[in-house]
Amino acid sequence: MMEFMPLIMFICICLVLMLGFPVAFTLGGIALAFAGIGILTGTFDPAFLEALPNRLFGLMSNQTLMAVPFFVFMGVMLQKSKIAEDLLESMSILFGRWPGGLGISVTVVGMLMAASTGIVGATVVTMGLISLPTMIKQGYSPKLATGAICATGTLGQIIPPSIALVILGDVLSSAYQQAQLSMGIFSPKTVSVGDLFVGAIIPGLILVLLYGLYIYCVALFKPNAAPAVKREELIAQSKHDHLGLIILFGLIPPLLLIIAVLGSIIAGVATPTEAAAVGAFGATLLATLRRQLNLETLRDVCQQTTQVTCMVFMIFIGAAIFSLVFRGFGGEELIQSVFNDIPGGPLGAMLVVMLVIFLLGFILDFIEITFVVVPIVAPILLAMGLDPVWLGIMIAINLQTSFLTPPFGFALFYLRGVAPKSVATSDMYKGVIPFIIIQLLLLIGLAIWPELATWLPEQVYGN
Repeated sequence: MMEFMPLIMFICICLVLMLGFPVAFTLGGIALAFAGIGILTGTFDPAFLEALPNRLFGLMSNQTLMAVPFFVFMGVMLQKSKIAEDLLESMSILFGRWPGGLGISVTVVGMLMAASTGIVGATVVTMGLISLPTMIKQGYSPKLATGAICATGTLGQIIPPSIALVILGDVLSSAYQQAQLSMGIFSPKTVSVGDLFVGAIIPGLILVLLYGLYIYCVALFKPNAAPAVKREELIAQSKHDHLGLIILFGLIPPLLLIIAVLGSIIAGVATPTEAAAVGAFGATLLATLRRQLNLETLRDVCQQTTQVTCMVFMIFIGAAIFSLVFRGFGGEELIQSVFNDIPGGPLGAMLVVMLVIFLLGFILDFIEITFVVVPIVAPILLAMGLDPVWLGIMIAINLQTSFLTPPFGFALFYLRGVAPKSVATSDMYKGVIPFIIIQLLLLIGLAIWPELATWLPEQVYGN
């Protein structure tokens, strides 16, 4: 019985989370309860909990994780100052006159919004409020409109600079070092957040191109589902009455900001944390120049940034407690023995892990999965010889697909909360299915050709 305590603890946490209890306190509370039972029965060594202060200090002094509040601040500032809304307006005026152009514009802007916020909920809600009424008004099929918004909202998992990749990169770095030490490599290599950012560029762009191609094909074969929009109508609704001014004020500034943030990381000029700080400052500067920044907006941005950051770091603490107790009960040895017994070696183990992560994506957010599941399975998978960058990108796209899959996908819940009542939930479910198929095809492609994720980091960093 006691050898299955890690599994029982994990199942209890999943059940309690499904009841709606806060993630951070569920992780820490149940782990401490099981540790207490283990101490009373003599099956748990309390010395494991003595390592907790060192773990927490490591989180507090982690330079990489400082990027989280900066990226959140940048995304929220772009949203609150209506820069994202103007960006969508500009893209729609440029491309809306072609069949499917408005849908493709929503995809591109959703990609940029996802890159700046990195939070699925924020992107889906923002795009739903800004673009869904416009698409419905212009005669777009509710299925195509809602499917495109949900799919582009989940791009925050894979499009750099992404908070998900920042957190995943930090966890995978520790897991990679642990895996190498277990193999007797005492001068271990590291995997950085920059590696994941660069590795995600090609898969992310492929995904966006496939989304755009699908929307274009729908417009080509079903013109009524994605009709063209007269540019004059869109310009008449704009704040500016000249196409040049629309591009100058609505399109170029946010694009330059995102390119500067990502380009500085890829070029090695700045670390992700430094680039995130520049992005936060740049978003504030843009809001100031556009006269969209006031004390009320600044207060809202700071409050939302603080809330998200506190949530993330409270989950860090709960996950650290869970990890120590899980290891104290021999959880790592149990998982390793299970993986060794799975037929197919590393491929079989990878398939099982991806399936478990996909299912957990229905009830847990990417932060919880990254800090609860990934530290358990990643060292074992990496010790089997899997590439850490490839593994990270596969996990990110897998979670993205999970968040999009009905009936439990988070993106669907977020959009349902802001969508007009005239848009049926069944239309949303049907609308996302083609995009889910596209993501599954990309996962299969990455499994067959890992170079899609590993080639560019090798060229940039020479790893």
